[in-house]
Amino acid sequence: MHEIMDHLDHGLSILFIGFNPSLRSGEVGHHYANPRNNFWRILHRSGLTPRLYDTSEDAELLKLGYGFTNIVARPTRGAEDITREEYEEGREILRVKLEQYRPRIACFVGKGVYTEYSRKSQVKWGFQRESVVDGVLEFVAPSSSGLVRMKMDDIIGIYQQLSDFIQNEGEFGC
Repeated sequence: MHEIMDHLDHGLSILFIGFNPSLRSGEVGHHYANPRNNFWRILHRSGLTPRLYDTSEDAELLKLGYGFTNIVARPTRGAEDITREEYEEGREILRVKLEQYRPRIACFVGKGVYTEYSRKSQVKWGFQRESVVDGVLEFVAPSSSGLVRMKMDDIIGIYQQLSDFIQNEGEFGC
């Protein structure tokens, strides 16, 4: 199974960071490709995208200022299949990516992704007080996996905070 290409660029508004690609994503070469994953619906319903994008259009989101990467590049059936060594290596690779590309916001798609990266044991949804990489705001959003037990409207509400921030930043030059 091949790794999935990151979609990175300088000056991104948001870099979405997942655990790692699903097996389906590894097969098709696109982020959030598992049909049970709600990522694309969440982005649209929260106002982050003007329309519902298909997983095959993931690179197109660079035009909106959104990029994609993962803390671990290897596709697996689930996050429980990621080794401690992979997390340690991925944590360092991710920090370097954030320092190099400097997105305005690093959005961690799942608390577990953020706790693995930051090594913080307790985190809340939304913007974090302190960032690992200076100048990059860190935002923790619920996982978009279909296995998440949270109500979809609650998940969308958290992503809506990102949408509101991006829209207001454009208006006020924050």
